[in-house]
Amino acid sequence: MSNQTDPQLPPVGEEIHLPGGSWQPLLLTVGVVITLLGATTSVWIAVIGLVFTLAVIVRWIQDTRRDIAALPVHDEHSDDH
Repeated sequence: MSNQTDPQLPPVGEEIHLPGGSWQPLLLTVGVVITLLGATTSVWIAVIGLVFTLAVIVRWIQDTRRDIAALPVHDEHSDDH
């Protein structure tokens, strides 16, 4: 219910997009730690850690690209301004 004396509210702006929860930061940290431990102990451990780290990074980028593609298109150069 609106009263004539109430000021008009401006239109709602863009929604803020926050990504959902993710295990990827923790997994990336684990991969980097394994890689560094392997660098000081065994080449094979370092290789396993590096492969794991790269796999997490690739998956994270894929998930981010999918999230960005799902966002609504906003054309800043439209003639509606």
